[in-house]
Amino acid sequence: MTVSSENCVSSSQSSLTRLAPLEAVLFDIDGTLCDSDPLHYYAFREMLLEIGFNEGVPITEEFFIETVAGKHNDDIASVLFPGDLERGLKFVDDKEAMFRRLAAEQVKPLNGLDKVRKWIENHGLKRAAVTNAPRANAELMISILGLSDFFDAVIIGGECERAKPHPDPYLKGLEALKASKDHTFVFEDSVSGIKAGVAAGMPVIGIATRNPENLLMEAKPAFLIKDYEDPKLWAALEELDKAGAFSLNY
Repeated sequence: MTVSSENCVSSSQSSLTRLAPLEAVLFDIDGTLCDSDPLHYYAFREMLLEIGFNEGVPITEEFFIETVAGKHNDDIASVLFPGDLERGLKFVDDKEAMFRRLAAEQVKPLNGLDKVRKWIENHGLKRAAVTNAPRANAELMISILGLSDFFDAVIIGGECERAKPHPDPYLKGLEALKASKDHTFVFEDSVSGIKAGVAAGMPVIGIATRNPENLLMEAKPAFLIKDYEDPKLWAALEELDKAGAFSLNY
């Protein structure tokens, strides 16, 4: 499957124009604002090696995608350390500390992020970051990316009753912005995140940063893009402009 086709462009345009008048845009963070999954993968792989996990065989990217990507740390801990949740939670906390050290030096914005940021600001839209990452990670990455003043709210899955793939974090994001699900869309890069946005009743633009496109499509995004420079995204946003979808936001 490829991310670009004329039929997909047509479908993507119609899936967003029904949101008029558009009020808000919600973003995941890891893999959505920045390509941070390789840093998470590296931290998990090296730290699991240190404790002899999987009989000392390094975890694969496939294992990372299936077990870790987009999931909440409580769920990851219970899978990696079944029967010893306390140890698992301590491990993931230590792993997050390692990730933050790596991220401080290596996190870069996803291609085209500044372009879509300016488009959102120019159209007067509300915006929130909605993530399963711990707050310390979320705030660090948002700061590094220069987006601390961009987001009106930062919603943490672990601070909700249920994290993604449940809809609770996205519903809390809508509540924080005083926005309607009928006039908001989501950017997400993981199966867990796409499922959460869809369950919250919003169209989700899936970003094929690292996760396999066939898996992302199973979570039922409105359409997939490679990054924020993808012509399919801008064709859909242009249709919103043509539909006069921003009359309430200027």
